[in-house]
Amino acid sequence: MPNTYHQVGNGPHRVLVLHGWFGDARAFEPIEAWLSGDLFTYVFMDYRGYGGMKDADGEYSIDEIALDALSLADELGFSRFSLIGHSMGGMAIERIAVIAPQRVRALVPVTPVPCGGIQFHSDGRALFDGAANRQAYRETIIDRSTGNRLPSSWIKWKAAYSSTRSSSKAFAAYLRAWADTDFSSEITGRHPTKVLVGEHDPIFNMELMAKTYLRRYPLASVEVIGNAGHYPMNETPLALAQLIERFLLDQGE
Repeated sequence: MPNTYHQVGNGPHRVLVLHGWFGDARAFEPIEAWLSGDLFTYVFMDYRGYGGMKDADGEYSIDEIALDALSLADELGFSRFSLIGHSMGGMAIERIAVIAPQRVRALVPVTPVPCGGIQFHSDGRALFDGAANRQAYRETIIDRSTGNRLPSSWIKWKAAYSSTRSSSKAFAAYLRAWADTDFSSEITGRHPTKVLVGEHDPIFNMELMAKTYLRRYPLASVEVIGNAGHYPMNETPLALAQLIERFLLDQGE
């Protein structure tokens, strides 16, 4: 049985969309109405432990996400497709491109965790480790990652959303997956890649992408989204939709 998902559009260019640590398959909902369904077929997938898969057991790893996504693509008859991945999902789409490079047209990592993981200071790691069971820690992380500039009501909503749409077991395990995984030595960099980052994201910013994506992917470029932090699908949905589709429309067969 494939992972739960929902589809937007029925166009010829197939796109798999993978969510971040604080999301689920509905995390991109603010942009869905503005996507070009006549040109693209977007499939938004839940990971094990999230959304419709909240009660599904697994190892909760980047490899598992990638293999589940490929199984879903097989189920849907997608022989070739592009990939969008937010945050942790950005690492997962890189893994898919390593496992099945011939099936991938293009990559759109959105404020992504690079394939080499992230090094934390000890106090920062403690904050993230505690977020699985502490709502206040989730709120702090979300507030910091968006530049301490958004309404507190939205910060609380985002933290509560993540808490209700994921199991604490999976949430805790996926931190280790995206922070501690490193498959950077396996990257060939053959795919066209558009990296999108928010100007107010303090960690997953242009500086980090220059050290990672721009060195590993000869066909990569990075674009900074104004007035956004780590969650441009919430902060600047129209700009995000436009940037994604402008890039994907340039990718021929």
